[in-house]
Amino acid sequence: IMWRALTHAAMNGVPQRGKLLTLDNMNPKVKRVEYAVRGPIVQRAVQIEKELREGVKKPFTEVIKANIGDAHAMGQKPITFLRQVLALCSYPELLKDNQFPEDAKKRAQRILEACGGHSIGAYSASQGIECIRHDVAHFIEKRDGGIPSNPDNIYLSTGASDAIVTILKLLVSGEGRDRTGVMISIPQYPLYSAALAELDAVQISYYLDEDKCWSLDVKELRRALYAARQHCNPRVLCIINPGNPTGQVQSRQCIEDVIRFAKEENLFLMADEVYQDNVYAEGCQFHSFKKVLFEMGPEYSSKVEMASFHSTSKCYMGECGFRGGYMEVINMDPEVKAQLTKLVSVRLCPPVPGQALLDLVVNPPQPDEPSYATFMKERTAVLAALAEKAKLTEQIFNTVPGITCNPVQGAMYTFPRISLPQKAIDKAKEEGQVPDMFYCMKLLEEEGICLVPGSGFGQREGTFHFRMTILPPTEKLKLVLKKIKDFHLRFTKEFS
Repeated sequence: IMWRALTHAAMNGVPQRGKLLTLDNMNPKVKRVEYAVRGPIVQRAVQIEKELREGVKKPFTEVIKANIGDAHAMGQKPITFLRQVLALCSYPELLKDNQFPEDAKKRAQRILEACGGHSIGAYSASQGIECIRHDVAHFIEKRDGGIPSNPDNIYLSTGASDAIVTILKLLVSGEGRDRTGVMISIPQYPLYSAALAELDAVQISYYLDEDKCWSLDVKELRRALYAARQHCNPRVLCIINPGNPTGQVQSRQCIEDVIRFAKEENLFLMADEVYQDNVYAEGCQFHSFKKVLFEMGPEYSSKVEMASFHSTSKCYMGECGFRGGYMEVINMDPEVKAQLTKLVSVRLCPPVPGQALLDLVVNPPQPDEPSYATFMKERTAVLAALAEKAKLTEQIFNTVPGITCNPVQGAMYTFPRISLPQKAIDKAKEEGQVPDMFYCMKLLEEEGICLVPGSGFGQREGTFHFRMTILPPTEKLKLVLKKIKDFHLRFTKEFS
């Protein structure tokens, strides 16, 4: 009867109620958000995987996802000690089990004692578990050669991404020409452009120099800043070191120049340092922005306001799914810091298993402990394999006519430049696609390899790139590189 009445109402011209929330009336800022790392190419890759499972014939038997820095999904084995302690924390009955080493049990007991009800299922303090924040501060002091770190300036977070967005929320204000401008590198990790779109901040792009191994030049920072001052209020400078997607490692001199620039131009510095253990090239070394800042003396260390970020998702751990991370804030106004604490408290707390994992990363087994030898062996093996794969990727890509690849000095990605024939560029435009998206989509359909087009990260006008992770196991990586090489030659021939 109800169905008949509704049908009758519709037939008699009574307007039917449409959807309350539509594309036209939803938040326009959300519509502007783009995140290429999980964009259309990845969605198509998931569809193809489904088709393969259903028996659809393809020229390949599996999709290799080299689009995202997800180490364990690519076959990297978890570090034993980290998982032992997490297992003990998750199921404390295992503390009675003799299979677990004593140092793992001690760590688990210490973490559990700091949790409400001795359970990692309880909420923690919003800023993070206190003893873990102390461990993070101690780790930073040790890393930076004794420069003090205050646990009150440490905020644990849901991966580094959450902390980065939180700091941007504090910084963005104003209207029109007073709207906050945020300087981000191009190419950039698309979290930044996505967060700025959502917060309705102004993106100020500064370009890394591809011809000089993606180096950062203060002259380019100055150019971008002065141009932006015509239409917004630049307040923030974001740096990713080691670089994503470009894999460069900044020299100490470069970091000093950036800090001087930030002080001169009164900019808040955001240092994304999540790849700090991923440094492979000879002559390259990771220098934290905080260490350099304090070594430059009180003229800088007492004035430059900064937040630096680290995570459990990268380096040798690759524990992306646990969403562990932290930020350290430096020289932040105490009243603003109180607002930051209030803001994080709205979200209650970061995942407690992620906090526990972070504690093990900043406080790993020591030389006199039973787990030390295995831990160091596993850690060294992971980083050595990545260094080997970084070199292999650069070497093989540079043998392909039409592909140029800078050395992968650090992080987990390569961002090679590809030359595309004019016919391919025209064909892409005809199909309403950006040329490197057209290239990557064709590579996926023909070879089953999922990469992210350079346009998703930003690139200089008229240049084309793709980002590929170096995470697949060595033999699989060699296969991926061969398939890309064969495809590129075929693609070039097809459109020449």
